[in-house]
Amino acid sequence: MQLSMEWLNDFLDLSNWSGQQLADAMSLTGIEVEGVENFADNLSHLVVGQVVELAPMPESDHLKITQVDVGGDNLLQIVCGAPNVYQGAKVITAIDGAQLPGGIQITKTQLRGVESNGMLCSLQEIGFSDRVVAKKYADGIFILPEDTPIGVDVIEYLKLDDPILELSITPNRADALSMRGSAYEVGAIVEQHPQFELFETERLISHSPRLDDVTIEIESPDLSESYQLRLIENVTIKESPLWLQVRLMKAGIRPINNVVDATNYFLLLYGQPMHAFDYDQLKSKHIKVKKAVDGSRFTTLDGVERLLTANDVLIKADDEPIALAGVMGGLDSEVTDTTQHVLLETAVFNPLNVRQTSKQFNLRSESSLRFEKGINLATITESGEQAAVFIANLTAGQAVESYKEASTLEVTDKEIEVPFAAIKNKLGIEMNQDELVSIFDRLDFKVVIDNDSFTVTIPPRRWDINIEADVLEEIARIYGYDKIPVTLPIVPNTPGKLSTRKKRIRQIRHIFEGFGLNEVISYVLTSEAEAQLIHSNTYPFVKLAFPMSEERSILRQSLFASFLEIAQYNRARKNSPLAFYEVGKVFYNQGRNIQPIEAERLAIMLSGSQQSRNWFGEATSVDFYTIKGMLDTYFATIRLDKAISYQANEAMTAMHPGRTADIILDGAVIGFVGQIHPTVAKNHDLEDSTFFAELDLDAIFNYQTEPIIQSPIPKYPAISRDIALLVNDNQTHASLETLIYEQASSLLKSIELFDLYQGESIQSGKVSLAYHLTFQDPNRTLTDDDVNQEMTKITQALLTIDGLEIR
Repeated sequence: MQLSMEWLNDFLDLSNWSGQQLADAMSLTGIEVEGVENFADNLSHLVVGQVVELAPMPESDHLKITQVDVGGDNLLQIVCGAPNVYQGAKVITAIDGAQLPGGIQITKTQLRGVESNGMLCSLQEIGFSDRVVAKKYADGIFILPEDTPIGVDVIEYLKLDDPILELSITPNRADALSMRGSAYEVGAIVEQHPQFELFETERLISHSPRLDDVTIEIESPDLSESYQLRLIENVTIKESPLWLQVRLMKAGIRPINNVVDATNYFLLLYGQPMHAFDYDQLKSKHIKVKKAVDGSRFTTLDGVERLLTANDVLIKADDEPIALAGVMGGLDSEVTDTTQHVLLETAVFNPLNVRQTSKQFNLRSESSLRFEKGINLATITESGEQAAVFIANLTAGQAVESYKEASTLEVTDKEIEVPFAAIKNKLGIEMNQDELVSIFDRLDFKVVIDNDSFTVTIPPRRWDINIEADVLEEIARIYGYDKIPVTLPIVPNTPGKLSTRKKRIRQIRHIFEGFGLNEVISYVLTSEAEAQLIHSNTYPFVKLAFPMSEERSILRQSLFASFLEIAQYNRARKNSPLAFYEVGKVFYNQGRNIQPIEAERLAIMLSGSQQSRNWFGEATSVDFYTIKGMLDTYFATIRLDKAISYQANEAMTAMHPGRTADIILDGAVIGFVGQIHPTVAKNHDLEDSTFFAELDLDAIFNYQTEPIIQSPIPKYPAISRDIALLVNDNQTHASLETLIYEQASSLLKSIELFDLYQGESIQSGKVSLAYHLTFQDPNRTLTDDDVNQEMTKITQALLTIDGLEIR
C-alpha cells in the first residue's frame, strides 16, 4: 500500500509531521513502513511550458526544434525527440540547472550544432515507473491539460512534494489497505479524528427504465453476501482530471479513463473493489453470480483466454460470462471510448474463491488482494453511492439514485468486555480510567467502563478485532510498545540436563557409530515417485502447495527414499562401502487444516563389502545378518531383546521378498529389516548387497521395559544337553526356540543353535538343526532325573510339529 501524505491531508492536519516522523510512529504502533519516497527529493527547476513553434531538425528523422514559452520574456529553444510533441502542447519543461532522478543535470548544450536550452520531460524522466504511466504517454512526453498555467512550478502544480509511505500490510491489518482505514490509524497516532467529506452533485435522476431492466441472481449466498449494481447514464469517456491521474500514479496504478480511474480511486479510498460494465454491451440485463462450469473458457480484460474450474466464480449476463468475480473483468464488456451507459458493480465475494482463482491464473490484482484479506462491509453501500456520484461528475453523466441489490449481509458493531485486571496481568502496565478512555477515543472506539471491567464497541471497519486479546493489543500499541516495562518471566529454577528422550537418542548414536556407521541428515522432502516406494496405507501424503521443484514436493513417510538419494550420491563419487544411519522425522497427513503427525524413525543402510580382499582372506559383502546383528545388539543394550522377534515379510515391493522381515515388539510391528529389491538397487545405481532397516522410535521409547533385578551368582553347576532335529527347510529357528522355552521350566537358562546341515545324507527339503540346551537351578544341584524330565517335555512338544524328527 502506497500511502500519500498529500492525500491524507484531506482528512487530517499533518502539517507538523514529516514523512519519516510519521513512518517511525506507524512502525512503533504495529504497521511496518518499508520506506518513504518523495518525488521532489530528486527534482528541481521544472516548469510548465508551451510549445509555441515546432520545426524539424535538419538531417534528422525524429528530432524537432521547439520554441517553448515558460513564462519569461524570451522563448527557450529546446531540441526534442518525442514523437507526440506538437505545436501548442503544454509540457513539463526542465530548464537550465534542473535536476532529474538518477543524478541527471540539465544544462545548456548543443545537439548536432543546434543549441538546446533545456528538456521536455516524460513522466518516466521525472521519476514515475513505466507500469503506472498511461499507455498514451508511455513512449513520449507527458501532455498537460490545456488550462494549465504557463510558467508554474511543476513540482507544486502536480503536488510531487509528497512523502509516499510504503506500508507492509500484514493479513490482520487489511483495514489499512485504504486511505480511509489508514486515516483512522494515522489519526490515532497524531491524536486527531479524520474528517471525511462526501461528494455532492446535481447530476442525479430518480428513475431510469434501463435500471428497471436489471435483475440480480446469486446462485448461493456463500458466493456473495452482498451484490449491488448502479447505473450512470450518458457518460463521456475521456482522460481523468490531472489531479486524479497523479494520485493514482503515486499509488502505483496506471490511469486508463475517467470511469475506470474512478473505480480505482474508490478502491484506494474505501478499500472497496468495484467494476464498471458497458451497459449496452451486456447481452442480457439479468446478472448472475454463480460458479463456473469445469472446463469452460473465459477471456479476461488482458485478452487472455482462461480455462476455468468449478472453484471459479463468474459474473454472468444471463449465461454469458462478463467477469471473474473479484479478480478481473471480461474483454467483451469493458468500458471503452464509445461507452454511453455504465453499470457499476459494488460487492463482496467469498475470500476463498477469490484466492483460489487469483492463484490459479496468477492474477494478483489490487481487487483480489482486498477481497482475500477482507473489506469494510459497513461501507459497501456508501462507497457505491459515492462512486456513482463521482463518475457522474467526471463524465458529465447522470447517476440514478436507486440501485439493484441482492444481499443477505447483516453488519453490526461488536462489543467485547475486558476485565481491568487483564491490562496489568497481560500487558504489565498500570492504567487509570482517563488514560484508557483517551486511547479508545484516539482509536474512535466507544467504551463503557464498569467497576471491574470495560466494554469496547468495535466498528465494522476493524474486522480484525474479535476477542479480549485483540483489544489488549490495541491498548498496548497506542500506549506505546516502547513504554511497556521489560520484565523477566518467572520460571522454576531447574538444573540443566538431557531429557530421557535425548539420552536415548545419544545412546543410539553411540551404539551405531561404534559399529562404524556415519550419521547423515537428509531432506524430509522428496518426489512423489520416490515416496511411493515405501509409504503408509492408512495416511495420505503431505504435499506442498508451492514446491520449489517436483523432486522436493512431498513430505516423506519413510526415510527409505532419502537414504536411496544419499547412497546414490555417494556411489556416483566412488565412496564405498556405505554404512550410515539417521534419526529423523516422517510425516502423515491427517486432513485439511489439521497438523500432520510427526513420527521419529531410526534408519540404517549398509551397502557393499564388509571385508575387502587381502592376503589372508577373500572379500565378503554385507548380508542380512550383518544388519540384523547390529539391531540385535541395540535391542540387547536397551533390554528389549527378549520382547523382539522377526517375521518374514514378502509384501514390500521395494524390498527383497525372501530377505525381508518385520521387526515385532511384543506383538506389534515397529519396523522392518532386509535387502533392498535388486531392481530398486539397480535403478539407483547401488550394489545388490544393499540392506536397509527402519524402526519406529516412538514405539520403542514408549515401551515399558521390566526393571533390572540383580541375582546372586549361582553356586551350583549347570547341566547341558544337546538335541538334533530334522525339520522341513521352511521351519524357522525362531519358532522352534520359542516352543522350547514355552515347554521348559525356569530351569532352562539358554538355547544355542550350534550346527545347521543340509546336503548329503539329508533328504531334499529337510535341514538338520543341533541345539545346545543349558539347565541350572540357583538353589541346588540338578540331577539327571530333573534334566530328563525337562527334555521329555521338550521332545514331546517338538514332535507335534509336522515333519519334525528327533535324531
